[in-house]
Parts: sequence; structure tokens; C-alpha cells
Amino acid sequence: MSRRAELVSVYARIGRTYVRWAPSLLLLAFVVFVPLGLVHAITIQADTGSPDFEGSFKLVAAATALVATGLIGEVFYAGAVAISLTRPHDGHPPSLREIAGMIEYRRLIAVDMVFAVLVAAGLVLLFVPGVLAFVWLGLAAPVVEIEHTGVRAAFARSMRLVRGRFALVAAVLIPIEILGDGLTDLATHFTHGLFGSELLCDWLADLLANLAFTPFYAVACVLLTVDLIREKGGDAELHSQPAA
Repeated sequence: MSRRAELVSVYARIGRTYVRWAPSLLLLAFVVFVPLGLVHAITIQADTGSPDFEGSFKLVAAATALVATGLIGEVFYAGAVAISLTRPHDGHPPSLREIAGMIEYRRLIAVDMVFAVLVAAGLVLLFVPGVLAFVWLGLAAPVVEIEHTGVRAAFARSMRLVRGRFALVAAVLIPIEILGDGLTDLATHFTHGLFGSELLCDWLADLLANLAFTPFYAVACVLLTVDLIREKGGDAELHSQPAA
């Protein structure tokens, strides 16, 4: 199979999986991004509203904080989706309550935070290192939940899975992330003025964008992780059907 055909096939599977699992994916996204959207909105308001924006260090720190809080949640959500799509419970996909009991919270939150800071710092300071970190480390969260690894082991495993398949992983994850960021900006533009509070507008925009696009990112991460684990001799598979 040519690279183009493989890429088209992966995107087609992402779309089919999203449609099949949409109700549970959206419900899980709502639970995750209602509180995290507020955190992101507060960060935006704090950084854009602060008059003390002089000095390159403060500018870089503020920009890094904005990018990092924008990424936080996506990785944790991808790990939760990995449970939903790959881990059966009594022969059936787990319910939302069961997922909540299965999540490796400490490990997944640590992966989420480290990933967000590394990517954000790399993007703000030199850009290319941030892109490389986004691709090489992007499968760590599903690895935590599929293979039950620790934080450092998950990042190392992500790099081993991506090795030799960097172009495919980049061609899937980067466009989805860019489109998601664009959707967030668009949602922010249209929601401003709907309410008297800019904080509420930013919160709503962030929530709507994450509900619309983050499930695609999470499904893409999980599908790629499962495919690459199997390609490299490991054991992983998706459920054929979502939970009722």
C-alpha cells in the first residue's frame, strides 16, 4: 500500500470510528472539558488582560502558558478514549462510570502535563522542537492505558512506536491539531459578544471546539497506537462495537 493510500485509509477509519462511537466520545469529552475549558479561559484572560507584558521572558512565559493550557486535556482525554475503545468489561466496552474507575489518573495527568509543557516550550522557543515532541511523544497517553506503563516508559514506548513511522503519525496528528486550533479561534470569534463576560465566552468557545474536534484527535491517537503496537509485535485491538 502506498503512503497516500495508507493515510487515506487511516483517516477513513478515524471517521468511521468517530461516527460509531460518537455518543460515548462526546459524553466523555463533555465531562473532561467542562472544567478544563474554564482553566484555559482563565489563563487567556489572565495573560491578555495583564498590563505587565514587557520583557521577553514574561512574554515567552505567558505564551508558553497559553499553549500548554490549550494542550492540557487532549492527552488525558486520549488516554480515557483508549480505555473506552480497547478495554472490555465483562465482554462489553466499559461505561463512563467504569472508565472513571479504570483510568490511571496519576500517570495520565503526569503524561498530560509533561507533554503539554514540552510541546509548548518547544513551539514557543524554536517551533521545530515543539513539533517533533508533539509527534514523537503523542502516543504516550494511549500507551499508559493500553499497556499499563509508567510515565517515563510511556514516553519511551511512544518514541519506539513512532520510529520508522514518523511521517504517518505526523500526517495524521498535526493536521487534526491545526484544524482543532483553528476551530477554537473561530468559536471564540463567534461567541464573543453573546454574553457580558469575556471569560464565559472563552469558556464556551473552548468547550464547543473540544467537543467538536478533540474526539477526532483522541481516536486518531488510539488507532495509530493500536496499529503500531500490533505492527511491532505487540497485542492490542479495538472493540468492534461501542457501548449501547
